[in-house]
Amino acid sequence: MSEKKVTKEELLEKAKEPARKAMKWHPFYRGKIEVAPKVQVKSFDDFGVWYTPGVAEPCRDIHKNPDTVYEHTNKWNNVAVVSDGSRVLGLGDIGPMAGMPVMEGKGLLFKYLGGVDAFPICLDAHDPEDIVQATKWIAPSFGGINLEDISKPKCFYVLERLREELDIPVWHDDQQGTAAITLAGIINGLKVVGKKLGEVDIGLVGSGAANLCLARTLLKAGVPAEHLWLADSTGLLHPGRDDLSPEKDPEKYKFAQKTNLEQKEGGLPELIAGKDVVVAASKPGPDTIKKEWLQRMNDDAILFAEANPIPEIWPWEAKEAGVRIVGTGRSDFPNQVNNSIGFPGIFRGALDVRATTISDEMHIEAAYAIAEVAEEAGLDEEHLVPTMENTEVYIRQAVRVALKAIEQGLARVKLSEQELRDNAEAIIMSSREKTQHMMEAGYIEDAPPL
Repeated sequence: MSEKKVTKEELLEKAKEPARKAMKWHPFYRGKIEVAPKVQVKSFDDFGVWYTPGVAEPCRDIHKNPDTVYEHTNKWNNVAVVSDGSRVLGLGDIGPMAGMPVMEGKGLLFKYLGGVDAFPICLDAHDPEDIVQATKWIAPSFGGINLEDISKPKCFYVLERLREELDIPVWHDDQQGTAAITLAGIINGLKVVGKKLGEVDIGLVGSGAANLCLARTLLKAGVPAEHLWLADSTGLLHPGRDDLSPEKDPEKYKFAQKTNLEQKEGGLPELIAGKDVVVAASKPGPDTIKKEWLQRMNDDAILFAEANPIPEIWPWEAKEAGVRIVGTGRSDFPNQVNNSIGFPGIFRGALDVRATTISDEMHIEAAYAIAEVAEEAGLDEEHLVPTMENTEVYIRQAVRVALKAIEQGLARVKLSEQELRDNAEAIIMSSREKTQHMMEAGYIEDAPPL
């Protein structure tokens, strides 16, 4: 018996389902994360150990030797998810309170997928200097900082300043996280179509935080500058663009000097034509990219349309245009290019060796780990990267990232590969098992049906 063909209308209806559930489930639970004790309290006398008077001794120890804060407190596993709400998903500048559901969701993903204790820190501040200062003020409580949904160009400045001035990992997931998972998808997509990373022509639709970091990552991963093109809302980047300057938008200006040296002009149709791979991280669709533009791509073309909540073009329309492999940022379509596959494992590895930063080499190492896990499971046109159900992808990234940090001299703690693997697996599985237990025991109630 042949399978029933799914219509476009049915696909569109399915794409709307997460939003309907979100409006029912968010108010039911009134938040997605909470603080829970991790120590035993067998009697009220135990509070004399966990708080005053006993707590004074760990305080004195930390005062004498600051590094012991990682032994006496949860700093080793705490991450702040810092945002000013100026560029939330595909919603734009909606402010810190409206961005809270996203930051809480990030905390949930951190905990369930990577065993990391992450807290939403939504700042009522838009000036980059204020964001930098506020983050520096709270940094002593955390082992890492995840910058989230901060608009460009200030996101570049904030990241650079904090990486220079703090001795803990500072990561902008919209930049490095998106770059890591996208690189993994490109690596495996090229394996499926039989092409090589250093030989293909790649076009990036959008020159925001995600694609500018991806451009830097691709160059470091071995893509020649002459094989890489970028476009923004004005058109193709090139050295002759007189509307770009190092003062106004330094990162975009930098890539305008490095790529498209022949100064080819035009917009998205010209960017897409003749490319083997196109990555879009721009305005949500579904008509940001048009089918007729994709028809001019090379044979066996690969497209990642990563805008949220609606990709720049629906996957079935890209397929109708002749694109062989399509990925999006959504979990309800094949090849989800989703940061959630990357950052929990990357931070797990960085935290486990108390890394002082997360280097580009570390997140490139994570990309190859992601690609390897997917390849071991079996690659095809609809399975380029692992799904969130694959626990191994987080453990593998944690180990590879930690080993790269040790190799680069960025780790305070040096552990063997087996020690890193055992540690990451234990922490991640403990987090999942606790969640499962609370569900079974009724402490986390079933969400209401639609």
